[in-house]
Amino acid sequence: MSNSIKTTHTDDEPMGIHLWALAEGWAKYWSTPAAPFWWRAAPPMVGPWPAPAKRADVVVIGAGFTGLSAALVLARAGRHVVLVDAGAPGFGASTRNGGQVGSGNQKFPVKSLIQMKGERKAVELLREGIEMLDGLDALIQRERIECSFTRCGRFRGAMRPKHYERMASEMEDLRRYVGVESCMITRSEQRSEIGSNLFHGGSLLPNDASLHPGKYHAGLLERVIQAGVAVHGDAPVHGITSERTEHALHFDGFTIQARDVLVATNGYTKNVGAYFKKRIVPIRSAQITTETIPSQLFNQLMPRRRVYGNSNRVFFYFRPAPDENRLIWGGRANHFTGDTALAAYSHLARDILRTFPELRDVRVSCAWSGLIGYTFDEFPHLGRTPDGIHYAMGYCGTGVSRSTHFGRKIALRMLGDKEGRSAFDELTFPSHMLHAVARPAIPVIEAWYRTRDFTGL
Repeated sequence: MSNSIKTTHTDDEPMGIHLWALAEGWAKYWSTPAAPFWWRAAPPMVGPWPAPAKRADVVVIGAGFTGLSAALVLARAGRHVVLVDAGAPGFGASTRNGGQVGSGNQKFPVKSLIQMKGERKAVELLREGIEMLDGLDALIQRERIECSFTRCGRFRGAMRPKHYERMASEMEDLRRYVGVESCMITRSEQRSEIGSNLFHGGSLLPNDASLHPGKYHAGLLERVIQAGVAVHGDAPVHGITSERTEHALHFDGFTIQARDVLVATNGYTKNVGAYFKKRIVPIRSAQITTETIPSQLFNQLMPRRRVYGNSNRVFFYFRPAPDENRLIWGGRANHFTGDTALAAYSHLARDILRTFPELRDVRVSCAWSGLIGYTFDEFPHLGRTPDGIHYAMGYCGTGVSRSTHFGRKIALRMLGDKEGRSAFDELTFPSHMLHAVARPAIPVIEAWYRTRDFTGL
C-alpha cells in the first residue's frame, strides 16, 4: 500500500473505508454512514404534522422540487393547496442528487433530436432547456435561497479520441441552433481543467451550475409553507378515485377531496394509478463522498471546481462539495448487490481511482442511493391523464432544473395561464407492452452498455 495521504476529519465524522479497500472488495468489514451527505447541513423535516384537511383546491403528491415549485405558484395564486409526501418532504431524489445543474439538453445530440422531432420542434425543446437553467437561477435569486448556487461550468471528459470528435460536433450544433456558449479542451490542455490523464480532452459548458440540493429544497420548502401550503409528510397515498371534476385521495385513516390533483413523484411513483405505472421506470443511482482532502492535492485535481462527467453510455459524474475539499462521486447503482450494502458502491470507488489514482488512501465518509424516474422515450413529460389528474415527471437523471421548471409550468396550466405552455406539451407520454419487465431488465441492459464502453464498441 502507498504512503497514506493525511486527511482531515472531525470527531462527529466516523472514519470510513479507504477507497482502495472499497474498490477491492473489503466493504463488508467497514461501516459508512448511509444518509446523503446533503442531510448534514439540511436534514429532512420531520413531524408531527398538522391534522389533514378534508377538502382542498389542489392536492400535490410529492414534496420534491416539482411539487414544491408547483405548490408555490398555486398558493400564491390564491389556491388552497395540500402537499403530501410518502416520507419526509424531499426524502427522495430532490435531496439525494449530485447537485449538478444543466440546461436539460444532455440526453440527445442535436442532430438526433432533429431527426426525431424535426428542426423546428428540436430548437423549441433546446431553447426551453436553456430557459430551465436560467429560470432556476432567477428563482434562487428572487426567493433569496442560500444554497451555494454557482455558475461553475461543466467539463465532460472524452473517454476515447472518437468521443472528442463527436463532442466537438455537438458543441458546434448547440452554438449554431440555440447559441449555447461552449469550447473544446484538448488532451494537452485538460490539466488546466482536471488533474487526470484518463480523458482524451473534453467539452466545457461554462454556464452550467452547481448547488447544494438539500439547502435548495429546504429553502423552497420554507417559501411554500410561508405561502400557506399545508404540508404533510409520512402520508403515502393508497389510491385515487376520480369522478368528473372531483378526486378523492385515500390515505391511512383519512381521505381528502380535491378539485385538482398533481402527481409529482418521478422515480418514487406508487399507488397513483396504472397510467403512471406503465410509463415510469425507477432506476437506482448511487453516490459516495470522501473525507476532506488536503487543499494542495484537491486544487491540483479540480483546479476550476466545476461539475464533471464523461462520455460513456454508463457514465459517472462528480464535483467538489460546496465550500469543502471533498469529492462527491456518482453513477448507476450496483443492481446485483443490496441497496444498503456498502459493497454496492465499490464500482464508484474503482471509477474514482481510475480517474484520480492519487486518492487511493482517502476514506469514504458517506454512501447513499436514490431513485431516478426514467421514461420509455427518455423525454420528461407533463400533462393530464384521461381521468383528469395532472402530472410532471420523467426527468431521466437531469432533474434539478427540469423538475423546478416543470413544476412551475404545470401549475400555470392548472391556473389557466397561457405561460403554462411548454415545448414538451405535444410529446406523447408513451407506455410499453413490456413495462412489467422493464425494471428487472435494467441490470442486464446496463451490463451490456458497460461492456460496450469497456471495449469501445
